[in-house]
Amino acid sequence: MATRSKSPQLAAFPAPSEDLSTPTREMNVPESELVREFIWSVVSLNAHLEDIHQFWAKRLGVTEPQWLILMAISDLDNGQGVSGIEVAAKIHVHPAFVTTQTKSLEKAGYLRRTVSAVDGRFVMMFLTDKARKEIDKLALLRDQINRSLFESLDNKLLKDVADKIARIDKDAEKIARRLSIED
Repeated sequence: MATRSKSPQLAAFPAPSEDLSTPTREMNVPESELVREFIWSVVSLNAHLEDIHQFWAKRLGVTEPQWLILMAISDLDNGQGVSGIEVAAKIHVHPAFVTTQTKSLEKAGYLRRTVSAVDGRFVMMFLTDKARKEIDKLALLRDQINRSLFESLDNKLLKDVADKIARIDKDAEKIARRLSIED
């Protein structure tokens, strides 16, 4: 009986996403070096974004994960509230973590949790007026920081970069899932 290898097989991974609308560009730097540079840039960017999130969280008097939860609810809520599962998916954490953190946020007066009228198994979350008011106080400074952060990109280029990173993120998610299954 053959034993399953613990090392991933190249053929087991999905092929990279192909964008036929973008012409192939010749690379002057070996691909592995470009990939390493890109990954380290993303790691660095993530660290800086975490620092910025910690700044916002401190201003609001919450933890960084709680700040991200509030921002996810703000982004996702279309007036019907947001489930913990939706928030967990947006910020890539376990739904149980969202549950514990949102209970603290509710006690602090930043959000309201109610059982879904559509499906009683779900708790829907809404930002309170207090949360909206506090977030609005930060809006001017957030806009200034975002303008400074993205000043080198026009809207078209920013959309293009965001789309490409989203595609890489989806491919990375598939590969990470596959690696966790093979591990």
